[in-house]
Amino acid sequence: MSAPASPHTSLLHIPHRPFGPRRPRLTRLRCLASLSPASSGASPANDNHLIQTLCAHGRLARAAALLQGLPAPTQRTYESLLLAAARGGDATLAAAVHRRLEADPVFRSDPFLSTRLIEAYATLSALPAARQVFDEAPVKNIFLWNAMLKALALADHGEEALSRLADMGRLGVPVDSCSYSHGLKACIAGSASHEPASARVREMHAHAIRRGYGLHTHVATTLIDCYGKLGTVTYAERVFAWMTERNVVSWSAMIGCYAKNERPGDAIELFQEMMASEADLVPNSITIVSVLHACAGVNALGQGRVLHAYILRRGFDSLVSVLNALMAMYMKCGCLEVGRYIFNWIGRRRDVVSWNSLISGYGMHGFGRESVQVFEEMIKEGMSPNIITFVSVLGACSHAGLVEEGKKLFESMVEYNVTPRAEHYACMVDLLGRAGRLDEAVELIQSMRTEPSPQVWGSLLGACRIHGHVEYAEMACSHLFDLEPRNAGNYVLLADIYARAKLQNQVEVLKDLLEEHALEKVPGCSWIEVKKRLYSFVSVDNKNQQVEALQALIGEFVAQMKNEGYVPDTASVLYDIEEEEKERILLGHSEKLAVAFGLINTGKGEVIRITKNLRLCEDCHAVNKFISKFTEREIIVRDVNRFHHFRDGVCSCRDYW
Repeated sequence: MSAPASPHTSLLHIPHRPFGPRRPRLTRLRCLASLSPASSGASPANDNHLIQTLCAHGRLARAAALLQGLPAPTQRTYESLLLAAARGGDATLAAAVHRRLEADPVFRSDPFLSTRLIEAYATLSALPAARQVFDEAPVKNIFLWNAMLKALALADHGEEALSRLADMGRLGVPVDSCSYSHGLKACIAGSASHEPASARVREMHAHAIRRGYGLHTHVATTLIDCYGKLGTVTYAERVFAWMTERNVVSWSAMIGCYAKNERPGDAIELFQEMMASEADLVPNSITIVSVLHACAGVNALGQGRVLHAYILRRGFDSLVSVLNALMAMYMKCGCLEVGRYIFNWIGRRRDVVSWNSLISGYGMHGFGRESVQVFEEMIKEGMSPNIITFVSVLGACSHAGLVEEGKKLFESMVEYNVTPRAEHYACMVDLLGRAGRLDEAVELIQSMRTEPSPQVWGSLLGACRIHGHVEYAEMACSHLFDLEPRNAGNYVLLADIYARAKLQNQVEVLKDLLEEHALEKVPGCSWIEVKKRLYSFVSVDNKNQQVEALQALIGEFVAQMKNEGYVPDTASVLYDIEEEEKERILLGHSEKLAVAFGLINTGKGEVIRITKNLRLCEDCHAVNKFISKFTEREIIVRDVNRFHHFRDGVCSCRDYW
C-alpha cells in the first residue's frame, strides 16, 4: 500500500543515459591487441610504455606476458602492474611481479615498490605474502610501516597491528597521521568486545593529541568514524567541533556517525549544513549513502526525493551502492513499488545487497510470501545468500506468520554454507513465539550450541508479552538481567506482562529495581516530515501548550471511539494512578501526537508517514485505525519491527505484530 505511482514517475524518469554502465571504447584496445609482445623492432622503453597502457585498460594477461620477456622493467612499470593486479583481483599477477622483483638487482630493495607490493597483497587478502615482503625489506621507511599497519587493520588483525605500532616507537621510527589512522582502526579490529576497543581508541586519541596530531584532518576523521562505530557519539561530536579544517570525508564521517547511531534527524540537518557551507564541498557516494539511510530512518520521503534528483544530476546512479541505498530508502518510506522499480533498473549489476534490500523491504511491509519468492528468484539467478539474507527472509516469515516456510529456510542454511548465528535463532524464536508456539521456541533456545544472546532472549520476552506467558517471561529475564544489566526496557516489558496478569506486587518490585539501579526507559519518539521539514515528538506525561492542542484533537477522536464501544488500553501505564489519569498519559504517546500534527498540517488526501523508535502499542494501533476511517486518510507508521498501513479502519498487519 504505497503512495500513488504518479508522484514518483517524474523522479524516476529514465535519463538519456540509462542506469547501466557505458560500453567501453575498444578501438585503442584492438590496436594494442594487434601488437606482438615479441616484436623485433620494439625497444625496452616502448615495451614498458605498452605494459603500462595495457594495465590501464585491464589487459592483465597480455601485460604479464610482456613482462616475462622485458629485460629492464622500470619502477613505473612495476607499479602499474601491482596497481592493476590489486584492481583486477589478480593474485597470480601480483605473485609474478613479486618474483620478478626479487630477481631484479635494481629494484629488489626499493622501499617504494615494497610498499606497493604490500598494498596489493592487502587488497588481495594475501596477508602472509604482505608479511613476507615487510619482514624481508632491508630498508623500512615510514611508508612501508604504514602499509603494513593498514594491511593488518584491513584483515582484522588488530592485535598484531598494534604490536607493530609499538615496535615503531621502540625502534625510533617517527609516526605520522597515517600511522595513527591505521592504529585507530586496529583498535576496533583487535578488540572482541566494546569496552577494550573504547579504551584503546581513547588512549590512542590522547597519544595523538600529545604528539600534535589530534586535530589533523586525517586523524580526526578516523576518530569520528571509530567513535561512531563504538556508539560514543558525544566524543565524535567533540572531535568534529574542534576540527580546524574539514573536508568532505570529515563531514561524511560525522553524518554517517549520526545515521548509524539512531540520530537520523541530526544526520539530515548536518548534511544540509554541509551543503550550505562556504567550503563548496561536493558530497561523495559515501555521503549520499549515509544521508539516504538517515532519510529512511525517519521516513523523510521528501528529503529522499530531493536527494534522488541530486543523484541523477551528479551521475551517482552509475554506482550500485548508491542505487541500493536509494531502493532501501523508498521501501523504508513506504514506497514499495518504487523500490522494486529501482531494483529492476539495477539489472545485471545487482549484488547480494540489492537482493537483501528487496527481501527485507517486502518483509517489513508484511509481504512474507513475496519475500520468500524473491529469495527463491535470487537462488535461481545464481546469487549466493549470506548471513543478512537469511535474517531478512526469516524476519519476513515472522511478520507474516509463515512458520513452516521459516523452519524450512532455517534448516536449509547449511546447504548454502551459512552457519546459523544468534541473530538467526532470534528470528526463529520470534517466528515461533508470535505464532504462540512458545514451548517450541524454548526448545530451540535450549538446543543452541552457543550461549543464547540478548537478542534471542529478547525475542522470547517479546513473544511472552504478546501471549501473556509469565513463566517464560521470567525465564528470559533471568538471563537478560545478567546479560544487559543496564537495559531498562527488559524491566519495563516484564512489568507490563505482570500488570496484564494482575500481579501488581511484582510490578512494584520491578519499579523499585529500576529506581535502585537508576535505570530509565528509552522514551518513545516519533518523527513526521511535513513540507520537507522533519518534526519529532516524544511521549510525554507533562503539559505544555503545543502538546495540549494535539492531545485535544486526539481526545476528540477517542471520545467518538468510546461512543462506539472503545475502551482505552491502559494496562501498559505502570503508574499507580487513577484510570482517568492513565488515559491522559495515553493521549501523550508520541505517535498520537505526530498523527495529530500531520492531520493539522497536511492537505486532504495526503498520506501521513510516521516513524517510531519503539513497538507500536495496542492503544495507538486502535486509535490509528479509527482515525484512518474517520478522516479518510491513509496513515503509514513504521515502528521498530515493521510497517503498519492504516486505511479505512484496517491495518495491513491484520493485527498480527
